[in-house]
Amino acid sequence: MAITAALVKELRDSTGAGMMDAKKALTETDGDMEAAVDWLRTKGLAKAAKKSGRTAAEGLVAVKVEGGKGVAVEVNSETDFVAKNAEFQAMVRDIAAAAMNVASVDDLKAADMGGKTVEATVTEKIATIGENMSVRRMAAVEGQTVVSYVHNAATAGMGKIGVLVALEGGDEAFGKQVAMHIAAANPASLSEADLDPAVVEKEKTVQMDIARESGKPEAVIEKMIVGRMKKFLAEVTLLGQAFVVNPDLTVEAAAKEAGATITGFVRLEVGEGIEVEKEDFAAEVAKAVQG
Repeated sequence: MAITAALVKELRDSTGAGMMDAKKALTETDGDMEAAVDWLRTKGLAKAAKKSGRTAAEGLVAVKVEGGKGVAVEVNSETDFVAKNAEFQAMVRDIAAAAMNVASVDDLKAADMGGKTVEATVTEKIATIGENMSVRRMAAVEGQTVVSYVHNAATAGMGKIGVLVALEGGDEAFGKQVAMHIAAANPASLSEADLDPAVVEKEKTVQMDIARESGKPEAVIEKMIVGRMKKFLAEVTLLGQAFVVNPDLTVEAAAKEAGATITGFVRLEVGEGIEVEKEDFAAEVAKAVQG
């Protein structure tokens, strides 16, 4: 029987198995869906199915730098306990290494890692460790010098917040200071030119509405908005922010003093943007009892 992409997808959706595992199961069972599910179960690869609906909002961000390139990868787990697990950390380290050779998170999931794809490796870990996990994001920067920083490190090169900074000129010591600033200040973009126009327009609209509440004439309001938007842009862009090491200088001015130009940055924080459903303790216990 021909093993179609639709069959593979159906089996993946019902079991949580990786693409290659689902395809192999269907091949081994001549396309029999029920038999393929049983085949995956015998291999311990369908255990992920029950876990796949659970929110994985903990985990680690790993950073890796080689020469003028740096990558940051977020791998999620359900609990912080698993993030402290040496087996999980070793997997995340290997995933970060694999990320050096790919351009997107989809490519990363399909990348080879010790003879298996990254996605298949994560699926196996779900089965053995017993928690839902996912490779959620990756980002990269390139430059003359790339410096990394991990905040709240669980082990070398990985923790709750991972930062990469690309520089021309300057030195690693200054780059590290900038990376620590980014971890703390969480800028939205490098400069005004890189900021999403929709974000700027939304803020301008909000500020206009606030100013109109004062009852001042439109001509006065326009002048007020110029000042307020200048302040907003200084707060959300890296180059415009007051440097945490020396608040008398902007980051841009500090870079100039250090003989450096900041050309890019990445900041990934574990669980950023993931909505976690809250349960009371009694409900949690009841759910655990029911299996």
